[in-house]
Amino acid sequence: MKAQDIINKYIEFFKERGHKQIPNAPLIPENDPTTLFTSSGMQPLVPYLLGETHPMGKRLVNVQNCFRAVDIDEVGDNRHTTFFRMLGNWSLGDYFKKEEIPWLWELLTKEFGLPKEKLFITVFKGGSGIPYDDESYNIWFELLKKEGFNPKEKIFAANATKNWWSRSGVPENMPPGEIGGPDTEVYYKFDDIEHGLNCKGDNPAWCECGKFLEIANAVFMQYQKQQDESFKELPQKNVDYGGGVERLLAAIENENDIFQTPIFTPTIKAIEKETGKTYQEHCPQMQIIADHLGGSVFISNTNIKPSNKEQGYILRRLLRKALDNFYSLGGKDISPIIHRIVEAYKETDPYLEKNFEEIKLTILEEEQKYKNTLANAKEFILKKYKVGDEIKGIAEISAEDAFILYSTHGFSPTQIKSLGYTFNDQEFAEKMKSHQSISRAGATKKFAGGLADHSEKTIMGHTATHLLHQALRNMFGIKLHQTGSSITPERVRFDFNFDRNLTPEELKKIEETVNQKIKENLPVHFEMLPLQKAKEIGAIGLFDEKYGQTVKVYFVGPKTKGQRPYSAEFCGGPHVAFTSEIKSFRIIKQENIGKGNRRIYAVVGN
Repeated sequence: MKAQDIINKYIEFFKERGHKQIPNAPLIPENDPTTLFTSSGMQPLVPYLLGETHPMGKRLVNVQNCFRAVDIDEVGDNRHTTFFRMLGNWSLGDYFKKEEIPWLWELLTKEFGLPKEKLFITVFKGGSGIPYDDESYNIWFELLKKEGFNPKEKIFAANATKNWWSRSGVPENMPPGEIGGPDTEVYYKFDDIEHGLNCKGDNPAWCECGKFLEIANAVFMQYQKQQDESFKELPQKNVDYGGGVERLLAAIENENDIFQTPIFTPTIKAIEKETGKTYQEHCPQMQIIADHLGGSVFISNTNIKPSNKEQGYILRRLLRKALDNFYSLGGKDISPIIHRIVEAYKETDPYLEKNFEEIKLTILEEEQKYKNTLANAKEFILKKYKVGDEIKGIAEISAEDAFILYSTHGFSPTQIKSLGYTFNDQEFAEKMKSHQSISRAGATKKFAGGLADHSEKTIMGHTATHLLHQALRNMFGIKLHQTGSSITPERVRFDFNFDRNLTPEELKKIEETVNQKIKENLPVHFEMLPLQKAKEIGAIGLFDEKYGQTVKVYFVGPKTKGQRPYSAEFCGGPHVAFTSEIKSFRIIKQENIGKGNRRIYAVVGN
């Protein structure tokens, strides 16, 4: 079975049960500075899970391209990847556990034909004042009993580290007001492999050796944390299901190594050909190369370029780690591997083929920069440590110099050692800890909140971007459009296509226009409109490909017969009710961000 077959079967299954398919959201999130990448199907839906009305209704389904930077160091085994496709279905206050669990079982066993005896279940056992999820347990118990199984041998309970979801993690970490809930997970058991070392046996919640593979996860959002740290049941209970295409395919093929499924085997074969090595003898290295180059292809497709910050830093880290492993196997040319990755995904992601040359150029340019960096790092060490033509001692360098190689040249400790240099690991770790503390403090300040948290200042800033967007278009024409934004309580960052610096006079005029609209106290409201109707009235659509046939359009200004509102824009919310709530708008700087794009920073409410 191909990945596209899995996707088609899944989407059709839930369409037959009243779900509307929503498009794949961008890999780089919109209006959410709290995260660098879309890491799950539910991430773009957070406002709707919190109560916003979704234009497509209460039952939704899709397949979402995801990237999880936190898993970079986990890659190198049979199941971890950074980039993956997630199947998702949602109930926004509609159906709940008694519908979702039987559907899930039917999907896995009938639609995908997985052997029932190989499937095992986990549920939330309770904790932190939240009860055991006996509702899910009882539904599974009766279902499995009818199937002829002993439910007690198939259902396991686990704590909040395994079977609980919230944006902040376990219940103790959740701030007052945040929602979360227990989840139930389905695991596939590979009978043809033995448990590894330090494995806790046939409990799928705690088996980490690869014998069990998690293939499905249904989160039941039913609790909200209160000011007194207690939890209250939500009046609107939601379902958020997620299942990775790559893992599901491994289960369908009974292949315990996802890198040996049709999604990855073309790439692995290309790596074998370019290195002259076999996958069986070099599994971890080839798994890292295949995953990291695959993730790099998708990130490069978003026009992100390798750099030393944010998404660009992750892309650079992926590429350099992939190259380290590729070179260690004797590889010389990564171009055929990039081509093979695009070939493997072109059926599900055809735009990769269209953008292939630009993607390849981004990756090959970074490879050349990395080669130059390697040469510069070696030169730095040789100049400092050589006496005559020899390096002093046994190529041991100070922890200080090792940290310079890390912080200035971008080398990880492993990469530094691969160059042939040793250093005091404890001293290096202390320098790293100090560096991370400083970075973390900066990050906390920078990402103090995001649009999803609905803080007052963030909502003010979000509505202000609509006023700014319209003011810019009124001044420079309708070809100008937003290319990105990042909104925190501290500042508004707004990106748009423009090929020169705005003059001080232009910036002042824009600022005055926005403040005039704030002073006019214009009403802000939304309407659910057919997509074509929204376009006919001139609503601004930032990313047309993500919208369905019914859209939410936010209007700024009265919408009366014969009178156009000041602004009409496709958006998911939230916003202020009247523009006077923004209080004030002040532009603090502009930047050139390359490729014909500008960036404006502003503050509101000061």
